[in-house]
Amino acid sequence: MSAGADGGGAAAALSREGSPVKDGFVPSALGTREHWDAVYERELQTFQEYGDTGEVWFGEESMNRLIKWMQKHKIPLDASVLDIGTGNGVFLVELVGTFSVHVEDFLNLSTKLSGFHICIDKGTFDAISLNPDNAVEKRKQYVKSLSSVLRVKGFFLITSCNWTKEELLNEFSEGFELFEELPTPKFSFGGRSGNSVAALVFQKS
Repeated sequence: MSAGADGGGAAAALSREGSPVKDGFVPSALGTREHWDAVYERELQTFQEYGDTGEVWFGEESMNRLIKWMQKHKIPLDASVLDIGTGNGVFLVELVGTFSVHVEDFLNLSTKLSGFHICIDKGTFDAISLNPDNAVEKRKQYVKSLSSVLRVKGFFLITSCNWTKEELLNEFSEGFELFEELPTPKFSFGGRSGNSVAALVFQKS
């Protein structure tokens, strides 16, 4: 499983914390709702006091990469976009005014949610993979929820610092097909090279 991050300290923390084991990673507090509730409560206080918007997951380069992909493929301006695990909302702010966006707790989705043109994940699947309470089942629930809200032929854009391209293809093999692999920064170590993150576009079949 890949290590490192595309800029963004929080994403790097996920990668360092989760060591690969059979069927996933060593459980971590980074995979719990309580941890992220506390993180974003602190970020909210910081924003209110100092105007600091907080961490940009995987860095601005990753955020711009996704927006450029949507522009390249001429995604309609009225397309509905679900930002999965929106965190502090920095990416969401970039989308507002361009697309119709909706924020939702992905493990407790509203029953009425469906028909999204695009679903975007920048680190949420990574975090769920570290959940101490049956992460394997949580990952299956994630894929099931994704399938239920994304319309047929809709796109799922995922950026991950913990999973390789091949592993993500396996995780989303049921009901999704690889549409495109997005370019990401490369690194070299010990004579070997690889990508610091995986960024893939799936299409619901």
